Amino acid sequence: MNNVFHAQTVGSPEAAQRAGIGLHLRAAIVLAVLALLALVAGASSSCPPATQRLYRQVVILGDPHLPGRHLAAKEQVRRTINGWRDVDLVVAVGDICDTYGTPAEYTAARSFFERLNHPLALVTGNHDYIYATPSRPDSGDFYPASPEEQADKLARFHQTFRLPALSHSRMVGGYLFLFVSADHDRYAVGIADRQLDWLRTELARAARTPTIIVFHGPLKGTQHPFKRYINKPHSVAQPVEAVQALLAANPQVFLWISGHTHTPATEASYASPINLYDGRVANIHNTDMKRETIWTNSLLLYPDKVVVKTYNHRQGAWQPELERVIRPPRF
Repeated sequence: MNNVFHAQTVGSPEAAQRAGIGLHLRAAIVLAVLALLALVAGASSSCPPATQRLYRQVVILGDPHLPGRHLAAKEQVRRTINGWRDVDLVVAVGDICDTYGTPAEYTAARSFFERLNHPLALVTGNHDYIYATPSRPDSGDFYPASPEEQADKLARFHQTFRLPALSHSRMVGGYLFLFVSADHDRYAVGIADRQLDWLRTELARAARTPTIIVFHGPLKGTQHPFKRYINKPHSVAQPVEAVQALLAANPQVFLWISGHTHTPATEASYASPINLYDGRVANIHNTDMKRETIWTNSLLLYPDKVVVKTYNHRQGAWQPELERVIRPPRF
């Protein structure tokens, strides 16, 4: 018993030291392997940063109509897009509010978009400002608001989303985006004179830059009349003559992004040769979000092309049959 005890007592410092070194070495090796595995897994599960991608992605949200019907489906769309790591910008094309642009609707819209993980750009639609708020919001009445009430609602839009201005511009991947808010006091989707002046100025400054205009209303004649109001005065970008003249004078504009007509991806007009305006400007129509099946378009901006892809959020899948490739003008 004494010999055994002596051996343990005399030999324990060196043995313990050797055992300790071995344990630390093994632990270090295990940690290094785990770190390497985590690095490899992370690299395979995430998209490369924007500086390493050949494209920039802009996701388009058709008329959200917040809070509105099918809010759960809208929330799922936001969660899905939050999970896409290669998104550079999310754009909402107007009718942010469901009906009248009330303070409660704007509060709901702000709450919805505050939980978006990507940069956001928005424009107004008719439901954001043009209608008078009735004494009973559930009445279903839609009458033009007074100029004062419209101005108040446009100011509320501007303040709610902390925008630099009602209409504004942004460069994304070598392309100029012009975000034009509807603000006409009579046309449901019209551009007032001051906004047209701003648009002309911006286009004059970038005459040789491929340009994409985002506006709530579509260009006239870019859809088949699948609904009775398609291509009618209150369903197209107004004033028609001014818009036509502006586009004719600015060949750098090659894409027009719109909502308003609630065009589903199942409609032939969604992706069709008829979408080409004046033989040159492609109108990309976007589905509204107050439905169970919501589609979103994504613009993949490459230096020499824009690829338009459509995602079915109910099925959780891209629809390759709707994919389009649009070439920007060359100067």
